[in-house]
Formats: sequence, C-alpha cells, structure tokens
Amino acid sequence: MLTTQIAWALLAASVAAESLGTAALNLSSGFTRLLPSILTVACYATAVWLMALATKRIEMGMAYAAWAGSSAALTAAIGIIWFGEALSLVKTIGIGTAICGIVLLNLSGNGS
Repeated sequence: MLTTQIAWALLAASVAAESLGTAALNLSSGFTRLLPSILTVACYATAVWLMALATKRIEMGMAYAAWAGSSAALTAAIGIIWFGEALSLVKTIGIGTAICGIVLLNLSGNGS
C-alpha cells in the first residue's frame, strides 16, 4: 500500500527527474544532440510516471502545485549553479515565494 510519506518521496523524485530533464533539454541544443535529447525524454517520462504514482495518495491539486513550485525553484537553482545564470533580486523573491507557497499548502493539511 502506498503511504503518504512514500507518495511525497515519489513526488520529490518526480521533481528531481523533471528538473534534470530541463537541464538536459538546455544541453540538447534544440534536440540536435542525441544523448541530452534522450536524457530529456527519459527524465520527462519518468517525472510524469512518478507524479501519476504520487497522485494515488496526494490530492491532484496539491501534488501539482507542490511539483510545479518545487520544479521551478530547483530548475532555477540548476540554471544559476550549472549554467551561470544571473541571480537577481526578482528571481530570488520568485523562488522564495514558490517555496513559501508549497509550505503553506502543506500546512493546510489537505495533502493526504
């Protein structure tokens, strides 16, 4: 049986897969490089599959909001760390707002 804790772990793995897929997408140069292109497709497929498993136990709206916010924050961090993207005040506020939104959703108690 899928517990809530396992569902959240699957959702976290989905976030990681989606963010890795987006980094690979950046490296694929518009799907002109084979290995990053294959990694992109594999990561996105894995992310969707893991999200589907997680929504067996987590409400769809909660799961998607947490997934989207977490993926955006992690992808922005990857862009800053690995790809040398600029970290502006507005970007920092946006990432912080996404994280705060996820925390507030979880505090609402409607995640299981």
